[in-house]
Amino acid sequence: MYKMLLFSLFSIASANFAFAEKNTAEVTLNKDDVSVAVKVAGKLFTKYVYNDEKRAKPILYPVIGPNDIPMTRRYPIEGAGKGEAKDHPHHASLWYTHGEVNGISFWHIGKDTGEIIHEKFLKLKGNVIATRNKWVDSKGKVVCRDERELAFHGEGDDRAIDVTIKILADSGDVTFGDTKEGSMGIRSNPVLRLKGSVAKGKALNSAGDTDKALWGKRAAWVSYWAPQEKKVVGFSIFDHPTNPRHPTWWHARDYGLVAANPFGIHNFERKPKGTGDMKVKNGESVTFRYRFLFHANDAKTAGIAKRYEDWAK
Repeated sequence: MYKMLLFSLFSIASANFAFAEKNTAEVTLNKDDVSVAVKVAGKLFTKYVYNDEKRAKPILYPVIGPNDIPMTRRYPIEGAGKGEAKDHPHHASLWYTHGEVNGISFWHIGKDTGEIIHEKFLKLKGNVIATRNKWVDSKGKVVCRDERELAFHGEGDDRAIDVTIKILADSGDVTFGDTKEGSMGIRSNPVLRLKGSVAKGKALNSAGDTDKALWGKRAAWVSYWAPQEKKVVGFSIFDHPTNPRHPTWWHARDYGLVAANPFGIHNFERKPKGTGDMKVKNGESVTFRYRFLFHANDAKTAGIAKRYEDWAK
């Protein structure tokens, strides 16, 4: 147990160091009653929205990338921007949740769906926001909890968020069910989409798949980019090698949804329903780690394969 704990702590420290060793940008956090504003080098990077009843879960919005370009869509937090469809109101910028937890959907918003409710801050210092949250059903019964840590980094114009999600089965056994509707997700700026009226996006994963072929495939990382305002910007999502079922499957749609999902094997590989179920026994936990990197240039020019390799160490 002691060796496993040391390995876990070393993995987190190494993941942060991979970006921070070149990081000269100061990160500041400013909390109010709804959100925590994250500034890098004095400029807004994102806000961690932890107390918004409309969202049904904590989210990050807005997310500002290189050249001050928004990396996620405006809807449903604000009115739809140019080229945005008013669809999937549960696709709120950047988030973590799942569509079948003990049979309850925390992915959707509606009748009989669950909510993820902020309970407390565990840390709010330097470049780190850490919180504890309870997952409750439509009647308010606690299904499980999570402890999440978000570490923010800046290097030049590039920005990164290291996300650690620890699911705690503190209220009985918890089963993350076999569904494509999950889990660590982002809904991109419509220009980064692969299809749509303003879409100019391209995509690549670590296995060499491109564009629409990324859906349902396993990969250590995925990357999306597009020309915006005469420059190319993009985002990449990394799946840490210590994650259960690494490399993960990707619920990556051509309309702008991109989500790492280690549970939806039934949908992704057409295997029997339940193949992807993951049970966490009462009193135990499971941890997932991801990186969101918002960068200039396409995957090759930005050196995403090498940057993933450095982070994964």
